[in-house]
Amino acid sequence: MNILNLIRWKNLLMIAVVQLLVKYALFPAFAIDTTLGSLNFFLLILSTVCIAAGGYIINDIYDLETDAVNKPNKVIVGKKITESTANKLYVIFTFVGVCLGFYLSHQVARPPFFGLFVIIAAALYVYASYLKQIAVAGNIIVSLLVAISLLIVGVFELIPATTIQNESIQSTMLEVLTDFGVFAFLINFIREIVKDIQDVDGDHKAGMQTLPILFGKSRTSKITMVLTLITIVIIVYYITTFLYMHVEAIAYFLIAVVGPLIYIAIKMFTAESNAHFKHISFILKMVMISGMLSMLLYRLIL
Repeated sequence: MNILNLIRWKNLLMIAVVQLLVKYALFPAFAIDTTLGSLNFFLLILSTVCIAAGGYIINDIYDLETDAVNKPNKVIVGKKITESTANKLYVIFTFVGVCLGFYLSHQVARPPFFGLFVIIAAALYVYASYLKQIAVAGNIIVSLLVAISLLIVGVFELIPATTIQNESIQSTMLEVLTDFGVFAFLINFIREIVKDIQDVDGDHKAGMQTLPILFGKSRTSKITMVLTLITIVIIVYYITTFLYMHVEAIAYFLIAVVGPLIYIAIKMFTAESNAHFKHISFILKMVMISGMLSMLLYRLIL
């Protein structure tokens, strides 16, 4: 159980479910051509999850000092699992994930795709060891990696199956998947800043330069509120431009995504305590889930 908590099994499960939604809900709605069979798609999920698990482990290893202040009751490395064991687990998970990426890249006859797995694994290490300490840079990197966990399905499923005859529909599908990737990036970016506000005490003690440390909690919460409002505008523009003929889709996005984001923007304006920011972070996570579940709508409206 300690290892499951160390690798954030709930987050890994969410990554797997989202990739399954892309494959078995979003793609069939557009009747596009795909590349991977069930076994190889499972291996793609396993590769993504393993690399992400390695990222969580190395992050905890480098966060020992800050976690001791911010969440002493949740510290695993050094208390329930030795740092040496954690390092070994990091190497194992990352190695397995990258090796599976190498295998899959050759299975779809696109060896250069292997570089994606190497870059992602390296980026997670650089984020944990260095970029996390730099304001905004770390938030951007980890949010990009969340978006890539979606887009990598399109890279392996759509690009190798693209021909002159189906290029138009394949490109359209890739654009839709990119839209979901942008949504995932924005929501996760906002959530990362909110988490930085929660962790400001431990981060300050560790000498980090996050936004709340540079600008203060109050100003950073206002910045986050503005980012939330911008995200709302982008989502409203999307649904009014591309989904205006589908009332059920508009209703879903307004109730399950836009509504909670408006609530978050209001709460960010008044939030002061860590409990407030923890609540906002939870709601953002729910918005991410409801946004990804909207892929099921395409089976109904197309």
